[in-house]
Amino acid sequence: MQEIIKIKTGKRNGLFDITEMVGGIVARSGITGGIACVYAQGATAAIMIQESWDDSVQNDVIALLNKLIPRGVWEHDAHDNNGDSHLKAGIVGPSETIPITGGKMGLSTWQNIFFCEFDGPRNIRKIAVTVIGE
Repeated sequence: MQEIIKIKTGKRNGLFDITEMVGGIVARSGITGGIACVYAQGATAAIMIQESWDDSVQNDVIALLNKLIPRGVWEHDAHDNNGDSHLKAGIVGPSETIPITGGKMGLSTWQNIFFCEFDGPRNIRKIAVTVIGE
């Protein structure tokens, strides 16, 4: 089974919790054992599993990436001023695979799935969720 999640992002850089949306797809799939692959469709976006207890971890992720990969110093900036966005997305990566056990995602208590926006804000971002199993 495969579905596309569509979200709107309101910041240039941010992590957006999509755990409930992915969980809904897993539930609708009827699969009790298998995997869910969550994939960001876009060269300046990524998917990350991270703690969701409060915003501090998500803010720290963005702060770290901004320190490691500053804006406005990359060769690609001459084309569309988003060289840092491509590099951040490449380092974090476009997808995560989550095990499904007993019809539910095998995330721990503090793990959530985040869409990482590095070139926003965007009116529409697409995330492909593919659920495979039995």
